[in-house]
Amino acid sequence: MALENIEGWTGKELETGSTFDGDGVKFQPDDLLFGKLRPYLAKVFLAREPGDAVGDLWALRPEPACDPKFMFYVLVNQMFIDVVNGSTNGAKMPRAEWSYVGAIGVPTPPHGDQIEIARFLDGETGRIDGLIEKKARFIALLKEKEKAAISRLVRRGLDRNAPTIDSGVDWRGRVPAHWVRGRMKDHFRQEKRQGYEDLTVLSVYREFGVIEKSSRDDNINKTPEDLSKYQLVNPNDLVINKMKAWQGSMGIAPMRGITSPDYVVMRPIGEHDPRYMHHYLRAQPMPWVYRLISNGIRTDQWRMEPEKFLGLPVYMPPIEEQRLIAERIDVELERIRGLISLTERSIDLLREKRAALITAAVTGKIDVRAAA
Repeated sequence: MALENIEGWTGKELETGSTFDGDGVKFQPDDLLFGKLRPYLAKVFLAREPGDAVGDLWALRPEPACDPKFMFYVLVNQMFIDVVNGSTNGAKMPRAEWSYVGAIGVPTPPHGDQIEIARFLDGETGRIDGLIEKKARFIALLKEKEKAAISRLVRRGLDRNAPTIDSGVDWRGRVPAHWVRGRMKDHFRQEKRQGYEDLTVLSVYREFGVIEKSSRDDNINKTPEDLSKYQLVNPNDLVINKMKAWQGSMGIAPMRGITSPDYVVMRPIGEHDPRYMHHYLRAQPMPWVYRLISNGIRTDQWRMEPEKFLGLPVYMPPIEEQRLIAERIDVELERIRGLISLTERSIDLLREKRAALITAAVTGKIDVRAAA
């Protein structure tokens, strides 16, 4: 059992497929595992069978007077986590020390009350978790609907009844008869322009396309001090992470900046609407196509060479139709992402309610017998 196998706040066991070498800390049924690295993640697990804890986990054994499930809720309650997190050392990898955590006072009502509180919280948190799971499934369905809508619009256009012809390309299928065949080399040309280190650093995300790197805190790649080799990116340039193109990690840049010398930057040539092209390049089945033309021994080493990308066939609608398609996509995205945002907010509220309920119950702020 490692940190990555524990879901924060809920204590659910997660399957990762990872294997671990070395000796771990033995634990027994009813022991509690507590993540001392980044304790704000609230990685707490109640063991049901013996095993080994590896990495930054403490194995804690409740005293006989303490009900294990009640103690799980004590350890995972927001107040306790905040106290532990406030004691950590280290900026990037904050760790808690047992010398401090072990001295923190915790509520210990009579054993019978502990069991009753734990039973109450099992029921209430289970109900809340069920609602969260349903909403998460709804978000997943909305995201799939978003992908399907974009793919349909960029591949078949706005008129479902428009005459079509066989493209002659297996992965492209039928296309509107009035669309014009070309190749990516008719629309982009690779360029490497360096010496613009004063500009904003940009990065490529498969979820967002090209964005300012500083706008995200989940990018583990550190920006070097020397940016002289970073490449210039102008608005409407195409930026490709050639190692992750098969995951859809590319996009048309909406702003000027610089990006990693390991990326591929292409300036636009020919005639195309940048918004339409951005969606087309990222829509299904294009990531699958990029995978077909990538080379590598292992999945994490697949690499798409620019020449192969530029050789890909593309059927383009007239420029005005491209603009209309891009506008329709914008409308669809606004609608779907609005629903996603509302659903995510409702999930946040449920999680807040769950956390407040646990804290109130374990600290005696509510009488679970009256609430039952």
